[in-house]
Amino acid sequence: MDSANPAPDSVRGDPRLASLGEYLRARRAQVRPEDSGLPVSARRRVAGLRREEVAMLAGVSTDYYVRLEQGRERNPSAQVLDALAGALHLDADATEHLHRLARPARGRDRTRKAPEQVSPVLLRMMDRWHSTPAVVLGRRMNVLAHNPLGRALFAGHTYSDDLLRLVFLDPDAHEFYPDWERAAANTVGALRAAAGTDHDDPHLIRTVGELSLKSPEFRRLWARHDIRRKTHETKRLRHPLVGELTLDYESFTINSAPGRQLVVYEAAPNSPSAEALALLGSLTADRPAEERTPSENPSPGAD
Repeated sequence: MDSANPAPDSVRGDPRLASLGEYLRARRAQVRPEDSGLPVSARRRVAGLRREEVAMLAGVSTDYYVRLEQGRERNPSAQVLDALAGALHLDADATEHLHRLARPARGRDRTRKAPEQVSPVLLRMMDRWHSTPAVVLGRRMNVLAHNPLGRALFAGHTYSDDLLRLVFLDPDAHEFYPDWERAAANTVGALRAAAGTDHDDPHLIRTVGELSLKSPEFRRLWARHDIRRKTHETKRLRHPLVGELTLDYESFTINSAPGRQLVVYEAAPNSPSAEALALLGSLTADRPAEERTPSENPSPGAD
């Protein structure tokens, strides 16, 4: 007997094991039996794979896999985790996340409690990129800083300085993101990846709670447990001043500021988007210095 829903004897004790079990249940619900070469019966009553099917595909006993989902198996080996990743069709990022859930790194609390500031040196560098929008994102997809063109790219919305709320709560979101469904899935996956195993972060809990109440789309995507690191992608935006833009972006980790990332956008040379981006820069070139956000003027000694 099986269910795609959490087991009735829910995990007690170690929250790490609870997170591991929740992740395994969520991911097996996303795998279609036919994608794993399993027969599909009209009598099938569960979404995704059954527990015994995951166990068979991973080469472990059903009892052992059930103990993993219920948080009663404390030390799965790396080989078992890799076998489960294969059975659940996890990509490299999702497989790494599975390993981190089973064996979280130490030192998370210090990273979490560090103030999310941006160094003056990085800000000066960004300000010199006159034709390249750039933003610095915090652990919860909030915009900590931007250069003038980066600010102009996201300006004019209710949640311009919070990409997570911009996607899910802003009234302009579907207009600004022509590929909204893709942007929404990527944003939630990036939040999951940035949060890592730090699920007891009170700020993250409040953010997820608010968005789950206000946005059914966020609630649905958060329950999938997708992991999508913000690395590089081509993104379409429909800007209120210059129209549609097709931009490539690259995301870089900031070694001096763990948990933060620098995102840099660029349009293809000589493309209509490059012309629109240049126009946007000219329209916002005379922005007064006092309009800079507080995070763009950190106190001395910030990382």
